[in-house]
Formats: sequence, C-alpha cells, structure tokens
Amino acid sequence: MPIIRCQACGIPYPEENAPYLCSNCGGIFDFDGPFDFSLEKVDPSLPGMWRYRHTFGLPADAPMVTLGEGNTPLVWAEVNGKQAALKLEMLNPTGSYKDRGTAVLMSQLIQRGVTGAVEDSSGNAGASFAAYAARAGIKGRVFVPESASGPKKMQIEQYGAELVRIPGPRLEAARAVLTEMNQGAVYASHAYLPFGLAGIATAAYEIWQQLGSVPGSVIAPVGHGGLLLGVMRGFAALQKAGLIETTPYYVGVQAQACAPAVSLYLKQFGKNVPVQEGNTLAEGARVQQPVRAAAILSEMGRSGGEMVAIPEEAILPAYQQSARQGFHIEPTSALAWAAMQFVKKVLPEPVVIILTGSGLKYNPYS
Repeated sequence: MPIIRCQACGIPYPEENAPYLCSNCGGIFDFDGPFDFSLEKVDPSLPGMWRYRHTFGLPADAPMVTLGEGNTPLVWAEVNGKQAALKLEMLNPTGSYKDRGTAVLMSQLIQRGVTGAVEDSSGNAGASFAAYAARAGIKGRVFVPESASGPKKMQIEQYGAELVRIPGPRLEAARAVLTEMNQGAVYASHAYLPFGLAGIATAAYEIWQQLGSVPGSVIAPVGHGGLLLGVMRGFAALQKAGLIETTPYYVGVQAQACAPAVSLYLKQFGKNVPVQEGNTLAEGARVQQPVRAAAILSEMGRSGGEMVAIPEEAILPAYQQSARQGFHIEPTSALAWAAMQFVKKVLPEPVVIILTGSGLKYNPYS
C-alpha cells in the first residue's frame, strides 16, 4: 500500500490523531503512489465497495462503517447525440458519490479514536459526513454557506449533525471552520484528508468491471477535485496491477462562473484566466481554491486529459435534458452532461460520464 506523505516535505502521515495539514511545513497530504489492487483479494461477500477493502490501507481491526455505498449502476444513454455510459453515483445512500470517500474516512477516524469532528461543505459532503458520523457514533458539526441548497441543509440536520449557516460564498464556510480547529476540533475534511481517495477509487474498479474494459474517456465535475483524482488513482491501480494497458482520457468540468482548476490548466498553455467565485447553479463545484487541482493536472500530464468550463446558460438545459431521459440529477452533475458539447476534441470511446448527485437535493422553486 502506498504511504500517505506531505507533498511538500515528504514526512509520513502520523499514526495518531488526524491532522489535515502537515505540522512540519503546512503542506497537503497525499498518497505517494497508486493503490495496490488484486483481483484475488476482491471479497464479494462484503457489501458494495467494501469488496475492495484490501485497497483502502485500513488496519485489519478497523471498523467497517457502511450504509451500503458503491456498486452503482452503469447505464447507457444518448448525450448530445452520442452514446455514453452513465455511472449513477447519485444512487449512493445519501444521494452522492461522496459516500465512497466518507465511509473510508469515518473508519479511519474511529480507528484513531476520534469522537467528534467538524466539516465545511456546500452540501453533499456535509450530508454524507453527517450520515456516516451518525452511523459511526461521531458527533458532527457542519459549516455550510447560507446559499446552500435547502434540501441538503435539511438532510444534514435530519442526520443529527449541528448545522452552522455561514453568510457569504463557499470560501467563508471554509474560513469559519478554522475557528473550530483552533479550539481543538478534528477537521474531518473531505478535501484535505486523503483517506477518502481510496474509497472514491472504487468507482474506477466498478466501471472497469461493468464495461469489461477500460473506458476511452471519463468525464467528471471538479470542485476540490477529489472525485476525478480518486477515479484517476483507481485506474492507475488497475494499470499497476497489469489489468489494463492504458488509462482513460480525463475531462474535468467546472462552471465558468467558478473555474479555478480550468484556469490552472489553461495557464500551462500561456493563457491567464482570472478566477472568481461567481454565482452558479452548480453549487457543488463552487470552490475557489481546489485542494486537489495540482494533483489532477499532474495525473493528466501522464495519462492525457483536459479541463472544460461550462457557460452558466448551458447548465439548466443539461439538467433538463438528463431528466427527460429519466436521470434526475442536481445541476452540478449536469456540468458533466453538458461537457459533451464543449470538449475540444473527439473523445476516445467508450465515454463514461459520472453523475455525482441526486436531483432530490435541488429545489428549483426555492
């Protein structure tokens, strides 16, 4: 299993407690290589994504915190006149892909003796955190921007976590949670703590097994970047195991109103695009300072890919078009649906689009 290290100074992640940044230099933690995947170690007797537990890096006696996440369907549909396979991540227990990462994160926190934690979120991560905290017996407190979707805020409260509404943009919720950390709270960040990447990688294993081959392309929305990076790491693990020869072409998608990862991508080609945190229907990807953007671009440099910004006026039509085919997704997921119109090249096939969150989390009438 690869080791979690600080990406700046290289020190390993401590065996006790759960710091979100390196105490030595303030750097971000990440795995230092692909996960170890073995078909022989896949255990079909375990529920959902836990059949891949051997890739999680959990101690043998770590609890399995699960609500049945993973094993989501892969369904073919026509998107912008082309056939694509849709990975229905909105069918996870709390209605989003976040559950894959949260399940592994919570197992790690319990193993490390954590009994209470805080999180900041635009909604989906907070809902997932609240549900799995309830399942794990961890007291949770979630900071959300006041503009977050009403159904998501209600979901967080129903799971029993304390909901803290923060005025202003998404960035203000991230700043507010720092006060809690300064008072000694454990920051169970889906963005900064790398544990969840191993859970998200299971989506790649499932796609490979469901297709019976490696996809030509994978399209996914990007907020902090954990989804796309986790999927990248999953396919890298399959390649490391000798099960696939090549990895997919990756397309990361953001709303034009808030597209810092796209800006970073374009900067490689000498284009300077200013970054703002403007209003967008795709609230789940409204992140001004994405934690995993640099790691995504590094992976793209090895395997190929691009970042695409979707104009605001294209998001609602994509949301409506997907619903007309029976896929009730939230607007953030619609970014990936809309991307089929905006990619600059003919995508290698088969194309997989990851639909990240349920439309039940979005109330267009509020």
